[in-house]
Amino acid sequence: MRRIAAALAMIVVLSAAHAEPFPTRTIRLIVPYPAGGALDVMARLVAQSLSGSIGQQVIVDNRPGAGSTLAGRDVARAEPDGYTLLLGSAATLAIGPALFKDIGYDPATSFSPVAFFSTVPYVMIAGPRTSDRTVKDVIADAKAHPGKLSVGVPVGAPPHMIAAWFKDVTATDILVVPYKGAPAVFNDLIGGQIDLGFESASITLSHLRDGSVRPLGVAMRARLPDLPDVPTMIESGLADFVADSWCGVMAPAGTPAEIVNKLNAAINAGVKSADIQARLKTMAAQTRPGTPQEFAAFIAEERPKWTAMAKLSNIRPE
Repeated sequence: MRRIAAALAMIVVLSAAHAEPFPTRTIRLIVPYPAGGALDVMARLVAQSLSGSIGQQVIVDNRPGAGSTLAGRDVARAEPDGYTLLLGSAATLAIGPALFKDIGYDPATSFSPVAFFSTVPYVMIAGPRTSDRTVKDVIADAKAHPGKLSVGVPVGAPPHMIAAWFKDVTATDILVVPYKGAPAVFNDLIGGQIDLGFESASITLSHLRDGSVRPLGVAMRARLPDLPDVPTMIESGLADFVADSWCGVMAPAGTPAEIVNKLNAAINAGVKSADIQARLKTMAAQTRPGTPQEFAAFIAEERPKWTAMAKLSNIRPE
């Protein structure tokens, strides 16, 4: 009888816990990047948006490392209760898993997509060292002088993949110079040590406005409103050359649908605030509100593309 009573008491406790409304405590948003970068800024906007909509504090927890896979592993192993979330992007969900072994999670099955947050297109840019003014100029120059041109990339990051993709589709010999981060790329690009770069519009626009670098092409299907005179890579002759810096919120696989849907609704509602919209506009970012299923479909479409680019990069992680 004592065992039966104890079992019944446990059922009552579990039922009460299950009935407890979500959320009742702080939510952690794990970010696979160092503080201060473009995607870290996006994560803080997500946290701000979600906090305002859901009524609980959302804190950003930066955990960079191993090609953005350390954060992915930690979230994949977390309790699927909605209190530990991941800022997901191509790096954690496609590039890192393609480059690193034994990462501790399956990018296709270890997470429940919650909500798409934003996309920012990548821009091909040139510094003062080269006189090339268009993407077609770069291709012609590279074919006429193999190995002459150089492109700076943050090693293992999406721009590294895009540079490898560009070389492959144009059949050009361009030297890829790896850097520890985007600021170092811009320093050498502006200083004339390298010729080209691929970076997201969010961190490129300020340099374009001060004239320290110049735009050659935008990797999106339609022209970027902030750069209406800059042709797309498609207009420059590269069919389907589209690449975005995108991010959204992921939860551990097995998170109850009611929690996923509540988080999705809160993120979609919060992103509509005037403050969030104003911040996103300064970063040339577009929001992508939608259902968890729509976000899952987008990731499934993007993953093979970034995985293929990662293989083209021939990176050998240490």
